Amino acid sequence: MPMNENVIITCALTGAGDTVRKSPHVPVTPEQIARNAVEAAAAGAAVVHIHVRDPETGDPSRDPKLYREVVERIKETGTDVVINLTAGMGGDLVVDPDDPLTHLPGTDLVGGLERLPHVEDLLPDICTLDCGSLNFGDGSNLYVSTPDMLRAGARRIQELGVRPELEIFDTGQLWFAKQLLAEGLLDDPTVFQLCMGIPWGAPADPGVLQSMVNMLPDGARWASFALGRMQMPWVAQSILLGGHVRVGLEDNLYLGKGNKATNAQLVERAVTLTEAIGARVATPDEARATLGLKPRK
Repeated sequence: MPMNENVIITCALTGAGDTVRKSPHVPVTPEQIARNAVEAAAAGAAVVHIHVRDPETGDPSRDPKLYREVVERIKETGTDVVINLTAGMGGDLVVDPDDPLTHLPGTDLVGGLERLPHVEDLLPDICTLDCGSLNFGDGSNLYVSTPDMLRAGARRIQELGVRPELEIFDTGQLWFAKQLLAEGLLDDPTVFQLCMGIPWGAPADPGVLQSMVNMLPDGARWASFALGRMQMPWVAQSILLGGHVRVGLEDNLYLGKGNKATNAQLVERAVTLTEAIGARVATPDEARATLGLKPRK
């Protein structure tokens, strides 16, 4: 596959991980998240990927009111950026290893449709669909997204006219996403995010990424990211294999050892890398055209 010469940069602003206490730059409140989105767009991000957090505790949240406030604050600035809202929250299951039917603190598990109220309310350009279950890190934390949940979620997202970004954490999930396409639950062009280096999903290995790219359906648009220190090498890796890229504090807190980054700085570094290898950075309008999105309102 030839190198991608017109690269969409997504900035994943805050995520749901326990990062708030690890860096002062991780945005927590709707005002902070919206400001980070505007700064990332100014730095060159065509897409911002948005989670929300409890403004008091910094813990991850599914509150539709918080999503609405973030999106409204971004739009009030007049910033031209593609809005990508997570719909992956509500899949966390922490089990007692000695009594697996007992759910431990940290569990937030709801059905596929119950993960979508903010998407139904706001009708963003893109929302995510996490395409399978996963042992999420060490311990007893599972991410749960069953085939029945995924079919229900994909059908509802399709009805809403929102473009799903298919979050792929391992090859079996990519296999199932292609099944959703075969069943007519996804519309072309399909949009994939290949998520690498999350224990215990697909490792951040160039050969594994190449294999996953080889599995993609014809005409798919795709991006990839990797965690931590592999975030910036993965910018180049994705572009060279024909894909788009994602950076941001959801996935990595540093520009270098001991140098804690802001979202805008991570986007700036991705822009530098993109241009240094001979590609150009796509505008939001170009991203909309590439991803099959509606024109900006």
